[in-house]
Amino acid sequence: MKLYIVGAGPGDPELITVKGQKLLQEADAIFYTDSLVNDALLKQAKPEAEIFHTAGMYLEQIVQLMVERVKSGKKVVRLHTGDPSIYGATLEQMVQLKKEAIGVEIVPGVSSVFAAAAAAHAELTVPDLTQTVILTRAEGRTPVPEKEKLEELAKHHCTLALFLSATLTKKVTKALLEAGWSEETPIVVVYKATWPDQKIVRSTVGTLDEDMRANGIRKHALILAGWALDSAIAERSYRSKLYDRTFTHGYRQGEK
Repeated sequence: MKLYIVGAGPGDPELITVKGQKLLQEADAIFYTDSLVNDALLKQAKPEAEIFHTAGMYLEQIVQLMVERVKSGKKVVRLHTGDPSIYGATLEQMVQLKKEAIGVEIVPGVSSVFAAAAAAHAELTVPDLTQTVILTRAEGRTPVPEKEKLEELAKHHCTLALFLSATLTKKVTKALLEAGWSEETPIVVVYKATWPDQKIVRSTVGTLDEDMRANGIRKHALILAGWALDSAIAERSYRSKLYDRTFTHGYRQGEK
């Protein structure tokens, strides 16, 4: 017995993987968070498939219904927004499924962090500028471990990708300033990346809260911060070694 946890991607129904789409088409029962996953994906389901909207359900309800269908021999897909491995609340489901002797196969999806970077035409790791990306969140109702407070992580001065933080922009600004970031440090906020109503807001550490309020963004947004997000970065001479004519590697002899 097995259940499939499938990453739906960030919003655009064409950004689900081929494997995920195939499972969706074959499923007898589909459980999805209707507040986050694009309904257009459900058009892939066969007409007789059962569709469960889980936004208003709690964990035990969801798991009980999934278990019942798997044990009755049905092919069940749990459709998660973005990639299931990031803020997906999948672990708690897998723990319950294991108790019922039900296996799980996870199909990865395109995360909103990469959809947001693509929308912003940004490379998050720029040679000689930053080679690290930290995926995290500001502390709200859900606490974060002491060593993972935003002001501590931000001391690395690398690129930050902040999930679930659109209502916490004052906290974000305060934490970044405490970590020594300049008020001019670039920030890009992408609201509903890849959805038809996607919005991109270019801001700075100093103006983030004001810009978010001016644009009415308080949910469904990914915040990218750091100098890799500078809109003028293409005019600067940051280049990788990979295509440097003088750089030798396993496939090319560099010029002297």
